[in-house]
Amino acid sequence: MRAIRAGKHGYTPSAGIDELRDAAARYMGAMRGSLPIRPQDVVVGAGAKPFIAYAILSTTDYGSGDEVIYPNPGFPIYESQIAANGAKPVPIHLHEKRGFSFDPEELARLLNPRTKLLILNYPHNPTGGCLTKPELERIAAVLQKHPHVWVYADEIYSRLAYVGEFFSIAQVPGMYARTIISDGASKTWAMTGWRIGFTSNPVLAPFFTRWITNTESCASQISQWAAVEAINGPQDAARAMRQSFIERRDLIVRLLKEVPGVQCQVPGGAFYVWPNVTEACRMIGAADSEEFRKRLLAEAGVAVLADIHFGARVPGEGQHVRFSYAASKQAIEAGVQRMADFIRKNTRKVA
Repeated sequence: MRAIRAGKHGYTPSAGIDELRDAAARYMGAMRGSLPIRPQDVVVGAGAKPFIAYAILSTTDYGSGDEVIYPNPGFPIYESQIAANGAKPVPIHLHEKRGFSFDPEELARLLNPRTKLLILNYPHNPTGGCLTKPELERIAAVLQKHPHVWVYADEIYSRLAYVGEFFSIAQVPGMYARTIISDGASKTWAMTGWRIGFTSNPVLAPFFTRWITNTESCASQISQWAAVEAINGPQDAARAMRQSFIERRDLIVRLLKEVPGVQCQVPGGAFYVWPNVTEACRMIGAADSEEFRKRLLAEAGVAVLADIHFGARVPGEGQHVRFSYAASKQAIEAGVQRMADFIRKNTRKVA
């Protein structure tokens, strides 16, 4: 409100106001083992999503056969942005038995001279999986043999990691300069509609700034000042929200494990669960998770997303759906109970 009353609602420099770049640099560096992130390395955008495109555009040549490796299942914008910006999408499969991470040896097999960018997302949408420090170190060891490959580290859920201290691949020796760190205000401070993302890289920041100049011009100045307050102000509300998510995660996992035909791992972060509904599909006669999803909505009034909305199904991994537990405990309890009743009712029909 102070920004509005003071008339701070016009254009800003493309890279963002100095106050936010400075605050974001200090915040991102402190969150990641005191990385030497400078204000001039930080670029502010209208949300973190545009930086996915800017990273692809800055590291690949349109239509030349350059490849970008991305997690599957994953945020669907990764694949669509890779294709839209003239590169070749190359999925790397996430495996349930690995806690929804990938095998570094599989990464080694996928990397080649055409690979220009590796997209990592942790904590992960849609599975809630995390990459641990040892896993990130093994990934970095593979990448050492391919110094031409950049890394886009989508760490928008960094403050919503629930197991141990958050660790970024940029903290691994030799990885800082080649890692594009992407963070923002939407998840940590529940500022989704304010559209503020901030990305850091000491080499590519000027290129990202140029993309913003030629696309969105700048992020909303009012939103930028709100983000300064969010970063520099008291963090009690952010900590309370995080604790609430942990409680809701534990609740929904416990309830889902009691549903017939459903298996569910405990996610390490974000606010999603990715239960395996392979047996539930069989029990009710659903061909796959998409049919399960449609029937669950139509017959029980419960909205989930099927695995195919996050990429092609991983071979041999079965059927999954995504629940978001960014909802009240009452809604979680009611939704899971409806799902359980739906499966029991329709199992009797099939039997």
